[in-house]
Amino acid sequence: MSEKKSPLKAVALRYDQKQDDAPKIIGKGRGLVAEKIIALAEEQGIPVHKDSDLVEILSRLNLNQDIPEETYLVVSEILAFIYRTNENYKNR
Repeated sequence: MSEKKSPLKAVALRYDQKQDDAPKIIGKGRGLVAEKIIALAEEQGIPVHKDSDLVEILSRLNLNQDIPEETYLVVSEILAFIYRTNENYKNR
C-alpha cells in the first residue's frame, strides 16, 4: 500500500524592524506555487528554512497578517538563522 504524499507548502515572511510590529505573511502556496516561492527565494539569495509543522500553522493565516505571538519564539530562531547566514555571506 502506498502512502499519499501531500503537496509541498511554502510560506514567505517579511520582517522590517523599522516598519513592522511583527513578521508578516507576504506569500503562501502549495504545489507549484510553493515550488515557485522557494525557487524565487533561492534565486534572490534568501535563505529557506524547512519546517513542515510551522508551515502548517502559518499557511492558515491571511496574507499581510502579522504572525501570532505563539509563533514568535520559533520564528525569531529562524530570523536569527537568516541574519547569521546573511552576515556570513557578506563577510566572504
